[in-house]
Amino acid sequence: MPCTTLLVGRLASNDGSTMIARNDDSPSGQFHVKKLVKIKADDHKEVYKSVGSHVEVKLPKHSFAFTFMPNVDPKEGLWGAAGINEKNVAMTATETITTNERVLGADPYVELVPRKGNTPEVKGGIGEEDLVYLVLPYISSAREGVLRLGSLLEEYGTYEPNGIAFSDEKEIWWLETIGGHHYIAARVQDNEVVLMPNQFGLDRFDFEDALGEGKNYLCSKDLKEFVENNSLALDQDGKFNPRLAFGSHSDSDHVYNTPRAWYMLRCLTPVAMRENVKGYTPESDDLPWSVVPEHKLTVEDVKYILSAHFQGTVYDPYSKYGPKEYKGAYRPIGVNRTSFLALLQIRPVKNDYTKAIEWFTFGSNVFNEFVPFFTQGDKVPSYYGGTTLSVDSNNFYWENRLIGALADSHFQTSAIEIERYQNALAAKAMEFVHKADKVASKDELEKLNQDIAKEAKTLTDKCLAKVLYAASMGMKNAYSRSDN
Repeated sequence: MPCTTLLVGRLASNDGSTMIARNDDSPSGQFHVKKLVKIKADDHKEVYKSVGSHVEVKLPKHSFAFTFMPNVDPKEGLWGAAGINEKNVAMTATETITTNERVLGADPYVELVPRKGNTPEVKGGIGEEDLVYLVLPYISSAREGVLRLGSLLEEYGTYEPNGIAFSDEKEIWWLETIGGHHYIAARVQDNEVVLMPNQFGLDRFDFEDALGEGKNYLCSKDLKEFVENNSLALDQDGKFNPRLAFGSHSDSDHVYNTPRAWYMLRCLTPVAMRENVKGYTPESDDLPWSVVPEHKLTVEDVKYILSAHFQGTVYDPYSKYGPKEYKGAYRPIGVNRTSFLALLQIRPVKNDYTKAIEWFTFGSNVFNEFVPFFTQGDKVPSYYGGTTLSVDSNNFYWENRLIGALADSHFQTSAIEIERYQNALAAKAMEFVHKADKVASKDELEKLNQDIAKEAKTLTDKCLAKVLYAASMGMKNAYSRSDN
């Protein structure tokens, strides 16, 4: 999927949380309808069967309960995308990344082979459709997530390039696939933030650690030989750079990918970017995979960054000022076809009921706002989980879609209503988070989640009404003379 990912180490966040966040964007011309689901422990079949690739994977006997964000329409499979399990381990999958011809020549993708009749031996590899369901219910730590997914990639292969994040209370790990059967992974340093815009990201790696202790790096057992045998290393200084070896730096990257990383850097390190001591531009190939931010990040900061449309620059498509030829020159972070945004936060609090929060929202992030769901709850409010394929303002997905479409086309008159809505819902959400740590039972937790959903619907209803009014008043057939 054409997505954007932001990973925040626990010492880079304002409250010591680990946070992994990703925009799940639909392919061009599509809008995948999504819903929030909670799957119970051990609620799975013995063998998982992929819709897209027809691969069949035998599953462990025991599974943990977990949240899931599947497609409402099951015709293309589950596409679970993001969630947190009962062990307070989070996973977001996937960030579609890039690679190059040298890698694919040495380790081609697994071919998607249509099944003919009932031939279970036909295997087409695993991919984004499958990963959360195959991994998240079976892991007790972020590191375990890397190892389980890595073993699945080596056994079944993949048909696409993807980046996947795992987190627990202490650590965040980032895994990137390499060709059809290899992977590489790194632990995000506690004081750093990782920025990922649909491009192979890792720009540092230590083979000695990865093939030894595995403290900060992990990889396929034969990855070093794979690099050497296929002359993939391109570094001049003797320090292996995986981005040079496995990634891309195409002309399309300079329009679609690197500008997003550049803008995220402006948000994370504004002083350094203002002084521009390294000469970074929206089209630089050497933008860092991770940085130490100039201030600790909050949930609100992550939401702002992943909603960005190059505001404050000449590239903002909504700006009334600046040269017209620059507007829309680069692909924004907050794009029209976002299905949902999830921020998976694991907090260092004593209350196990409220340690894990899945912050999420649907539709274009420029016009929406987060709601928190405490993932130890079993009941998903119908406002989040009752999404239908037909447009229905009684659920959070479609209300956000409607608001975005109306406000985008009447941005100047609707922007103030969107800002008021976002501020009001964000403040109310944090009020509920403060209440949450006093929760002492599962029943209290279930009520809290329902109360949050009720408040979110009330505020979203009001926003939709105001944006609809602003859009109606701005219709092209408007006329000022009244009939009475």
